[in-house]
Amino acid sequence: MLAVVVPCLNEELLVAQTAQRLIDFMQTLVDATRIDDNSFVYFVDDGSSDSTWKIIEDLNRRNRRVKGLKLARNVGTQNALLAGLLGVKDRVDCVVTIDADLQQDEQVIETFLEKYRQGVHIVYGVRRRNDAAWLKRFTSWFFYNMLELMGARIIKHHSEYRLVSRKALEAIAQYPEYNLFLRGIFVDIGYRSESVAFDVRRRSAGRSKHGLRKLASLAFDGITSFSVVPLRIVTGFGLLIFLFSGIMTLFYLYEKFMGRTPPGWAGTVIPIYFLGGVQIMFLGLVGEYIGKIYKEVKARPRFIKDEELF
Repeated sequence: MLAVVVPCLNEELLVAQTAQRLIDFMQTLVDATRIDDNSFVYFVDDGSSDSTWKIIEDLNRRNRRVKGLKLARNVGTQNALLAGLLGVKDRVDCVVTIDADLQQDEQVIETFLEKYRQGVHIVYGVRRRNDAAWLKRFTSWFFYNMLELMGARIIKHHSEYRLVSRKALEAIAQYPEYNLFLRGIFVDIGYRSESVAFDVRRRSAGRSKHGLRKLASLAFDGITSFSVVPLRIVTGFGLLIFLFSGIMTLFYLYEKFMGRTPPGWAGTVIPIYFLGGVQIMFLGLVGEYIGKIYKEVKARPRFIKDEELF
């Protein structure tokens, strides 16, 4: 049995259209005996302030394939996805996660299922091309390369479009961490995986909820959740400053011994400002790691279910 998990946030303009397309495609797979007739679409409302949940309730009444989960408040895409995955874990054989705008081609799910039948536990949807604006393409390129540079293992050009087997879902349930970065966690599991390319389509209505600020936040979460390289950079930079200070001390003593006056105001003030800025910046970086530890220690729930339609 297959479940398609669709996280939603203020998608009243798209959710009905998305449901119909996924239902029609599922029926095609059922008719071809590719999936069980009890397969379903599982919408996760991540604290929407519009009529998204009301539309999901109406779809659930009219079609048995539409299920839904309403979260008590907005918890972010990562936690909403986790809520959906754990919500269907014991009910299905495999799960596909896909964005509500269906910019990711749902027809590729058939290829995902073929890989699954071959024994693959995680199938990643990887963008073949992207027609987005140049700024978004650049930030996407920077995002993946920065994560790779900092030591976070991820699949390049993969967002949240993937198939996950029940075995992989059981593994995900063992990750209790509060600071989630699912793209890294699925790679970290280590089960057999493959990638399938797809073309990105234009959004048919509404605006994307993944702005530059959210992408930057996701990148930072990915780096700090899966890598200590930034802390090592801090250590290395501190060592370089120590060596530079030693060289400056030797230069000062040499100039003093030779009877020449060392540089005055500029040589004193500029290093003070430089070192002060570096210290504040690195304290902020270390503070981010400490903040994550603080959140993990409190062990607050990552999401709270408000209502479920099944």
